[in-house]
Amino acid sequence: MRIIEGVVSDRGSRYAVAGGPCADQEAISAFLKDLKRNKKFARATHNSWAAIPGGVPLKNDDGEAGAGNVILRMLEREGLSDHIIVVTRWYGGKHLGGDRFRHVQTAVRAYLDALGSGA
Repeated sequence: MRIIEGVVSDRGSRYAVAGGPCADQEAISAFLKDLKRNKKFARATHNSWAAIPGGVPLKNDDGEAGAGNVILRMLEREGLSDHIIVVTRWYGGKHLGGDRFRHVQTAVRAYLDALGSGA
């Protein structure tokens, strides 16, 4: 599991991104359970995710409407299957409107860049 914290901070909301290999629904559930063992992530407002295990697109907004779809589209463009990406948001008290989608994209891009560089 790779976690990148402090990706974006805007109007009090903070974003992190995590990801790793996931070959099936069971692996996705195990990944999310493992991530949420960290109380910081368990208490987050949203843990939106997407994955394409075995070529089947799966996503969950976790209350951040549309976020799972943004992550899924980016995974599809990268051709990255059997991998999960989770974007975590801690709500800061102010609505971000459409900016939240840009922040989700920024978080996913940071993860994909780190993945590509092997960092």
